[in-house]
Amino acid sequence: MAGMSGRFAGRTAIITGGASGLGKAVAARIVAEGGRVALWDLSADALDAARAETGAIHIEALDVSDAARVEAAAQASATALGGRVDILVCSAGITGATAPVHDYPIDSWLRVFDINVNGLFYCNRALVPLMLAGGYGRIVNIASVAGKEGNPNASAYSASKAAVIGLTKSLGKELAGKGVIANSLTPATFESPILAQLPQSQVDYMRSKIPMGRLGEIAESAAMVCFMASEECSFTTAATFDTSGGRTTF
Repeated sequence: MAGMSGRFAGRTAIITGGASGLGKAVAARIVAEGGRVALWDLSADALDAARAETGAIHIEALDVSDAARVEAAAQASATALGGRVDILVCSAGITGATAPVHDYPIDSWLRVFDINVNGLFYCNRALVPLMLAGGYGRIVNIASVAGKEGNPNASAYSASKAAVIGLTKSLGKELAGKGVIANSLTPATFESPILAQLPQSQVDYMRSKIPMGRLGEIAESAAMVCFMASEECSFTTAATFDTSGGRTTF
């Protein structure tokens, strides 16, 4: 999809999960529209490739569930970006096991919450003070339609994404009137490397729930994220934006 020339001129962004999927697509678009970007992800090799593909100026290999490492990365990225961070897109996430609640592996449940909820909280917590200091910020937390509706055999993922929505609503209200806006995105399933973590039967189930009859495309959600991360998104905060092909309409 075509971008908007210069929309992010002079703006800086940190994107977690930035080495693949939605995070990488958003990074490429922000750079193409004039912004400077730092990518965070678990894999140093994937980050090197993503930096070359997107034009990011800084990368940090880290596990977002490590609070101390997140704090250090926030400071390092802010320095590399010229002393401030205008945009945070939290796209890092995992699906966890596919199993009913009564058989759900406890270690998988804990890991999903460590990444999807605790890690996202650590990132928000670390970057908000930098945004407040600059009097401007846009936070986009990637949730899921699963956080609204719940998917069977995906209790940890569904519950974690519901938590992301709740956290973002609270944060947006805290920051309202301070120049920093926080919203979440609730996409339906879209073509992404994260689908490799799921059995085909689960992917087929999720596709069957989308009225448009297809999975989303990364570019469609990236376009919405870029609006949410831009100055144009100026009077909507503590909200959820939907890219679900009609699956969720609330």
